[in-house]
Amino acid sequence: MRFLKERNIRLISLTHVSNVFGTINPVSEISARAHEAGAAVIIDAAQSVPHLPVDVRTLGADFAVFSGHKMLGPTGMGVLWGRYDMLAKMPPYQTGGEMIRDVFLDRATYQDPPLRFEAGTPHIAGAIGLGAAAEYMQNIGMEHVRLHEKDLLQYAREKLSAIPGMKIFGPDDVEKRSGVVSFTIDGIHPHDIGSFLNEQGIMIRAGDQCAKPLHKKLKISASCRMSFHIYNAREDIDTAAEALERLTKLFNVKHS
Repeated sequence: MRFLKERNIRLISLTHVSNVFGTINPVSEISARAHEAGAAVIIDAAQSVPHLPVDVRTLGADFAVFSGHKMLGPTGMGVLWGRYDMLAKMPPYQTGGEMIRDVFLDRATYQDPPLRFEAGTPHIAGAIGLGAAAEYMQNIGMEHVRLHEKDLLQYAREKLSAIPGMKIFGPDDVEKRSGVVSFTIDGIHPHDIGSFLNEQGIMIRAGDQCAKPLHKKLKISASCRMSFHIYNAREDIDTAAEALERLTKLFNVKHS
């Protein structure tokens, strides 16, 4: 809190769940301390809303955002949730039809939130698709999504840890992580790992995961990331682990 006050920081943005480590951050505690220092808080919930039961009212944040395509919805869609009193103070970032209350020759007045921020013709098809995805996941039950994911995370760590040269990032405790397992293998570039798995029909992500400063701190150029959801099963992890075992034999990687 002292750090924030000394630097007069007015806005803090952080992830609810790390897209690299899968770490579930204590956003409620962080939000409370930020507010004590007079800073507003915006939470990136793109990695948490699709994987965890999330009630934005308990996060303690002023704003929360998440994307549609990570929760089985269409691309190009997302959600901004904000405290009404904060949204009411904000000017619109673009203007157009529907967000106008009245127009004069020298000025205009705007609708109350949320209409104030919905200028022009919206992405109607995307909104319908996102709504359908949200309803689908709610019908499954986010608590069931979470339980399934924890089983996959634990199983993946057990299977991957047995692979020579494997280094897995993030907490060991599945209660403290969600969504992803990021890793490297000694002596094999992540891009080579990704290309090899792609040839086996296994899709992962290889690169800096849109987190280049973090990778610099870890002193690695890139990492591999497996992402799990309700459409995955233990058999998928078995297939990936077997392919990685074959790859380490090709590169003659030994257990450290």
